[in-house]
Amino acid sequence: MENKKYYLGGILTGILIAILVGSGIYAGRQIYEYQQLQLASVEAATQTVVEEGTIVNDNTTTKMDLLQQSIEEYYYEDVDMADLEEGIYDGILDAIGDPYSEYYSPEELAEIMSQTQGIYYGIGAYIGIDPKTELPQLSGIIEGSPAEESGLKTGDFIYKVDGEEIMGQDLSEVIAKVKGEEGTTVTLTIIRDGASDYIEVVVTRRKIESPTVTSKMYDNGIGYLRISEFDEVTLQQFNEAYTELNNSNMKGMVLDLRDNPGGNLSTVVEIAKQILPEGLIVYTEDKYGVREEYTCDGTNEIQIPLVVLVNGFSASASEILAGAVKDYGIGTLLGTTTFGKGIVQRIISINDGSAVKLTVSRYFTPSGNNIHGVGIEPDETLELDQEKYLEDETDNQLNRAIEILTEKTSE
Repeated sequence: MENKKYYLGGILTGILIAILVGSGIYAGRQIYEYQQLQLASVEAATQTVVEEGTIVNDNTTTKMDLLQQSIEEYYYEDVDMADLEEGIYDGILDAIGDPYSEYYSPEELAEIMSQTQGIYYGIGAYIGIDPKTELPQLSGIIEGSPAEESGLKTGDFIYKVDGEEIMGQDLSEVIAKVKGEEGTTVTLTIIRDGASDYIEVVVTRRKIESPTVTSKMYDNGIGYLRISEFDEVTLQQFNEAYTELNNSNMKGMVLDLRDNPGGNLSTVVEIAKQILPEGLIVYTEDKYGVREEYTCDGTNEIQIPLVVLVNGFSASASEILAGAVKDYGIGTLLGTTTFGKGIVQRIISINDGSAVKLTVSRYFTPSGNNIHGVGIEPDETLELDQEKYLEDETDNQLNRAIEILTEKTSE
């Protein structure tokens, strides 16, 4: 659960690719900006005379013609030419070597853009690809979801989907296989740490209205607020929960960002404005050195002790918030080092309805730290006692956070 190598962008299994609009979907669980750029259509582009040194030239078009002719004449089965065309675009983006840059068909783009509302169709689990095993791994389970009801657990590896081995497949391919129409079922073959054999789990897909914020008030005046991801619905959910906790005479707060893969940049910025002092929240820089700043006026700076829980699945937008809290010293970071995603993606639309998602810049915490590939170290490192948590749901990290706040509020 704590090993960051097992997480890639924090995607909701079968239902979600988090889109961070403003500077960052998803991805995340990645940071994305959606920009409506009316690029020339593919058809028009092929009719344009291109300069030497571009990938679209006489040599490449001739070679593509030869490849198509070879497939049509010699391949042992019929092939859909539309699939081959999509493969060209996918291949160009794959050649960049960036796991966060990809091509979206019109259908894929429409689905992704609709998923920023926090309402999804699928099994209700977050998933990433482990680069070492090339297997998908569940990085979080939504409470009350089909995934939870079927017994799936955080940390499970998916070996097969409906009997098909999926090792080495792209995350988008895995998601396409796991998701489906409401009421249908998907069979997942699971590898679970400690289990002696594969586990087969049948999950019935349904509509998931993601509760991205949960809260609780403890008897000693310590409030607990968890953000599971940053969707469009998250800001309102946060404001309602935060207001309720404050109205209950909250004396200290635990902000739980564990397993939070990220989300909308605009959402995390607005939430940061509710607790940060005056100054930078985050800034980005592209390859030309162009800098974009997101700032806070400090009018809502938190005035009570704060502990932020983080782990190896805390990524992207959640690292923006955690990084700012740490830089300003307004709270204690507790847990394990975060995932380390300090780059920004932008979705650029093409006028045929398709789009490309490209990594366009790096982001920096208020102190100028780029945490990409490094993550954010907590002020106090504490591993989750997973055996105890699985045994009776004892959360030693949360208990330590409450202990820290209790000490501070009693001073």
